[in-house]
Amino acid sequence: MTFASMTGFAESTGSHEGLRWRWETKSVNSRSLDMRLRTPPGYDGLEAPARRLAGERFLRGAFQISLMIEPQESIRGLAVDAVALASAVRIAREIAAETGLAPARVDGLLALKGVIVADEGAVLQDPMARAQRDAALLESLAVAFDRLVKERCGEGAKLAALLSAQMDEIAKLIGEAARLAAAQPGALRARLSAQIKELLDAGPVLEERLAQEVALLAVKADVREELDRLTAHVQDARALIKDGKGVGRKLDFLAQEFNREANTLCSKSSDIALTRTGLALKAVIDQFREQAQNVE
Repeated sequence: MTFASMTGFAESTGSHEGLRWRWETKSVNSRSLDMRLRTPPGYDGLEAPARRLAGERFLRGAFQISLMIEPQESIRGLAVDAVALASAVRIAREIAAETGLAPARVDGLLALKGVIVADEGAVLQDPMARAQRDAALLESLAVAFDRLVKERCGEGAKLAALLSAQMDEIAKLIGEAARLAAAQPGALRARLSAQIKELLDAGPVLEERLAQEVALLAVKADVREELDRLTAHVQDARALIKDGKGVGRKLDFLAQEFNREANTLCSKSSDIALTRTGLALKAVIDQFREQAQNVE
């Protein structure tokens, strides 16, 4: 399984014994595998095998699958569903007996949904013919699913390139943050020394006391652990992108970890340049997470 997006569209067409159809399959982002199948009346038996076909090919995504039937002119027609009509007549008689209202007219009964259906001749009557029809329909649906797999993998290749570029940008910003963080102790010492001298009106400052205060501030502002974890996350993300086997959830979780470390880095920063780098890092991480949510 290659790196795949969760968005795509594909279709297929087919025919069997004078019956023509078209499958349309669409998929978008979802935390799980969710499928909605829309078929004309009389095709309800396709849902369970259609779900099995989808489960064999996809891990995640919200799928909308539609079947459009296009019967040829030679078999077009209407038929009365005897069971539905009998049920409608029985209900109409019960209501008339209870309320004393006039019984329902024939045109009103025939207008009820499901009483008049498209006539497909013997296909609806013969179980063997129905099974053959459904097998042909499912074979055509499998073709549509295979095309959707290719579509999602094509989008996934573009997505992988984009995520890799974002990882390169994140790594670059981490390196910049490390360079700025290394200069923080010296900057803290100079700033603290200037503040103390100003308070003491240019009086002498004990070097030992100054060193203690600088050490305390440096510990509070130390971001080396955050930078180390960010670097490790970059390595993990690159490995997942290279692997590509159903890594969407892992990339989404990793994006949350990236964001957590970047927030901590910004909160510890005592340097405006480091803060700006941290904010730039957060912006790229947000972009990465947005794209990672499209990964299967």
